[in-house]
Amino acid sequence: MTHVETRHATHPDHVKAMDTETLRRHFLTEGMFADGEIRLVYTHYDRFVLGGAVPNGGALTLDRIEETKTPSFLDRREMGIVNIGDTGRVEAAGQGWDMQKGDVLYLGMGSGAVTFSGGGRFYITSAPAHRELPCRLVTVGEAKEVKLGSVDTSNKRTIRQFIHPLVMESCQLVLGYTSLEDGSVWNTMPAHVHDRRMEAYLYHGMAPESRVLHLMGEPTETRHIFVANEQAVISPTWSVHAGAGIGEYTFIWAMAGDNVDYTDMEFVQPEELR
Repeated sequence: MTHVETRHATHPDHVKAMDTETLRRHFLTEGMFADGEIRLVYTHYDRFVLGGAVPNGGALTLDRIEETKTPSFLDRREMGIVNIGDTGRVEAAGQGWDMQKGDVLYLGMGSGAVTFSGGGRFYITSAPAHRELPCRLVTVGEAKEVKLGSVDTSNKRTIRQFIHPLVMESCQLVLGYTSLEDGSVWNTMPAHVHDRRMEAYLYHGMAPESRVLHLMGEPTETRHIFVANEQAVISPTWSVHAGAGIGEYTFIWAMAGDNVDYTDMEFVQPEELR
């Protein structure tokens, strides 16, 4: 079973008047990982799609959805898949890949139907593509690691870059994930915006009772959303995105837009935030 939800883009002036329920309805994605289902959220932010597939020991196939108006989902798209569960398998383009927890699979435009099987919990990201590129599995050991932050600022963290110009080629999708060191809680601080790219954050690896306070909104008009395990926040181009969590957590960041330059961002120092 495949279920698709559509999220429309919002203007920052509109967000200023949103109450908590409305803010969560527009920007927070809940319940994406359901046994025996593929659940997708089609956004009108750079036509980015995010979602989850949980085959639960069986097999699930993603092929055609009405929202893309193409015979197959990947006819004009590329896809990045992260396995956040047990060992699973993905098949597409006449190939198959066994994925361990933390591995990332890139599927190029024209890869056809995608089948998920085994015990994986697959996080799906996708963006429009303009040319065909080779499919590639990037294991945790093949990712590029970047160490940032410090204990003094409570944001010592490891960034692992997978679908990234320093690792492999894509059309516009950029993806990786960030893990916090023991005792650190803040991710992406100082905060930043990037006007030419949207971003989505999936938080996972959290205890059921834990939460991340995710900051969003314009730098001088911030808002917040409390996020639970395996929930994601859609971040518009005009919004900051930073957060602090209770206990251990990892967040997967995925971006789409005008370019794939990871450093194309405008930092906002803490004293500038309101």
